[in-house]
Amino acid sequence: MADDLVSTLYAPDAGQEPLLALPDVSILKTAPLARLSFRGRDGAIAAASKGFGLDLPTKPLTAETGPDRAAFWLGPDEWLLLAQEDMLSETMEGLATALGDTSHALVDVSHRQDAMLVTGDQAAWLLNSGIPIDLHLETFPIGMVTRTLFHKAPVMLWRIGPDTFVVEAWGSFIDYVAGLLVEAAQELKAA
Repeated sequence: MADDLVSTLYAPDAGQEPLLALPDVSILKTAPLARLSFRGRDGAIAAASKGFGLDLPTKPLTAETGPDRAAFWLGPDEWLLLAQEDMLSETMEGLATALGDTSHALVDVSHRQDAMLVTGDQAAWLLNSGIPIDLHLETFPIGMVTRTLFHKAPVMLWRIGPDTFVVEAWGSFIDYVAGLLVEAAQELKAA
């Protein structure tokens, strides 16, 4: 899962140097994406799935992925939908057509948040420097997604591989989160 998603959705931002590159962990900012916040109930879920071209997950803390898109369950009637940045208009049109006048909310939040890839043997350790969730593979398996806090910043955390996590945060918090991760990594350098 990780390699496919990194190459299609979460590719490193072109020309960006890694924020952190240690033997056991690295942090990369990713390229911009089309991000849509969708809210709806039963009938709207089926219509949105058809319009998005991917079944929206209905099980808590899960994601569904396709070759060039992903959908995250964020709450009983809330999803975050991702597609490649250049597919925004096409994705919005597909959803609008499928949803028609079904009661729903669909908002483009592409510029609201950014993402980082945290990878390596010490990725879970590094994220646990600010996230109070057990990130062992048995308790936070591949594919699991949740909203949580990193210190004081709200983030969305998604495990896409054994040692690969996506951290999504609002643009106003991304540098704060990245800075604290890099600072915590100094402990790994000293070891």
